[in-house]
Amino acid sequence: MTDSGKVLIASPVHPVLIDGLRALGYECITSEQIKQKEAYSLIKDCVGVITSTRLKLDKSLIDAAPGLNWIGRMGSGMEIIDVAYANQKGIACFSSPEGNSNAVAEHVLGMLLALIRRIVISQNEIRKGIWHRDENRGIELEGKSVGIIGFGHTGSALARKLLGFDVRILAYDKLASEGIPPQYVNCPDLDPIFEQADIVSFHVPFGKDTRHYFNEDFMARMRKPFILINTSRGSVADALALHKGLISGKVTGACLDVFEEEPLTGVVTPAKQIIAEIAELPNVILTPHIAGYTFEAVYKMSLVLLKKITGLDNR
Repeated sequence: MTDSGKVLIASPVHPVLIDGLRALGYECITSEQIKQKEAYSLIKDCVGVITSTRLKLDKSLIDAAPGLNWIGRMGSGMEIIDVAYANQKGIACFSSPEGNSNAVAEHVLGMLLALIRRIVISQNEIRKGIWHRDENRGIELEGKSVGIIGFGHTGSALARKLLGFDVRILAYDKLASEGIPPQYVNCPDLDPIFEQADIVSFHVPFGKDTRHYFNEDFMARMRKPFILINTSRGSVADALALHKGLISGKVTGACLDVFEEEPLTGVVTPAKQIIAEIAELPNVILTPHIAGYTFEAVYKMSLVLLKKITGLDNR
């Protein structure tokens, strides 16, 4: 073992992680609902931190913990961590996208089927005593072309599940184009998706180049009306452009699990108002950032982080 000491657990985790850390000699301080300002006093003598979206490990917070050796992220998005600065200080940074990729892929599939088969709409009507059979006739996935933008752990997990529905997968990933399996259409750029996709699903990280990846220009380049799915980061999809697309019919439906401002409750901002208007449309399904938050995913992410931390300790 290379070190031990205090670890701040600032995220819901499975006991397998806490028990494993204790077995390595760490003392775990759990504060799942911690606020950013409170973290400065708790983190000062920690050697490790486990977080999700609760804490932003920026330069100032990292500097508040002079003995910090590693940071573990429950999930995939590393935008909450100043990784470059952490690495500069010799702090190892781990994420765990392997742990929740299946959960997100299943959630996408569930939302998509509920949307195209009008399951939510017809259920709500039946609860009100309304029997609309012809009006709720749906469409099938079979034979459709699905554009998956971002073909990492989650994008590839979704592709594997969709194969069973006899769809055509158009896979685009600017970082992993050579690693896309032959059963999918390997897109060197977005043009095949613009030309052929009936459904577009985003699985990209947050960054300057992915903010409002979906915008009016993207929408204008789509040859066919299409369904938009976003379970990556809220800022990836420009909500105003999406609203316009849904109203015009260019976007025939949308499935969203993430939003630019979360939670959607509390003070109403322009961004939240647009989402509220989108939520009123019948061809939309929204969920509160739960795609990768299953009970199994929390266990798997916890185990992934434990193995990575154990590997660091055993160097």
